[in-house]
Amino acid sequence: MMPRKNAPSQSAAHSAAAAGERGAGNSSTLSAPPQTVSGKWLAKAMGIALAASAGCAWGALCLLFWQGGWQLLYHPEQAITRTPASIGLAFQPVAIGATEAGEPRLRGWWIPADAAGRFSRYTALYLHSENGNLSHTLDALATLHTTGVNVLAFDYRGYGQSQFARPSEARWREDAEWALNYLTGTRHIAAKSIVLDGKELGANLALELAARHPELAGLVLESPSETAVDAIFNDARARLVPAHILVRDRFELDAPATALRIPSLWFFKATEPLQPILYQKPTAFEKVTSSKMQVWFPRFPEAKKESIEAVALTHWLGDLQ
Repeated sequence: MMPRKNAPSQSAAHSAAAAGERGAGNSSTLSAPPQTVSGKWLAKAMGIALAASAGCAWGALCLLFWQGGWQLLYHPEQAITRTPASIGLAFQPVAIGATEAGEPRLRGWWIPADAAGRFSRYTALYLHSENGNLSHTLDALATLHTTGVNVLAFDYRGYGQSQFARPSEARWREDAEWALNYLTGTRHIAAKSIVLDGKELGANLALELAARHPELAGLVLESPSETAVDAIFNDARARLVPAHILVRDRFELDAPATALRIPSLWFFKATEPLQPILYQKPTAFEKVTSSKMQVWFPRFPEAKKESIEAVALTHWLGDLQ
């Protein structure tokens, strides 16, 4: 008899069936449709990303304005190209406001009055404008010297050879206080014989300083500005950022003018060559309750302006004495 072949076992049949089922299941999974992203969710995500990008850009713009906006108001120069010796005035270089390491923060000039100077008992502390440096003040210093007073002029930090720092109203106040302390502490000059003299933005600073020091002799202001910081706030870039929060400088005139208690002389320049003699008085001048005098002069050549200032200063100092 021929031997009979063994039939496949039931377990083998079950395994094959299971494998077939798994294969069928895998085929079903691979053929399922892919998931899609909701258009609403995608639009929302894109909106958030754009808003975040805009916020970062605006924040960067605010930072740049905070760091560089001061250049709209202050225009310092470092190179000293002229000294009082350039116009024949004897002077001494001075160092003011030493740091803990002994390095001076401010550099300036001391110009002594002539021995026979009529007002040699007075010393003028000169606060220059926001432009240039001491090299650009020689005409004003010569006018002061002509009247017969001693003169101390200095550069703010960030100007000329003074310590490098970004200019600001707070730093200017500190610099002016250091210069005043130099006169009273180092040179032992009585406060009652010190006259503050400021030009343009330096005039605003001089008014602030004078309001805090009623012990001083007097105050001279040349072309103070009632809208000093408009140079910053009226700039097109300032409209894109919260400029009034980022910029602390104000240089206001009205408040210190109201608080002023010492005699003052105010110089104003006409804006047009043929303006009439009667001018509108600035608001700040009207708020001064102490002795005051104002001088307006038309737009003459600079030499004529300097002579008018010298005559007015001489008359005012005579009354002061």
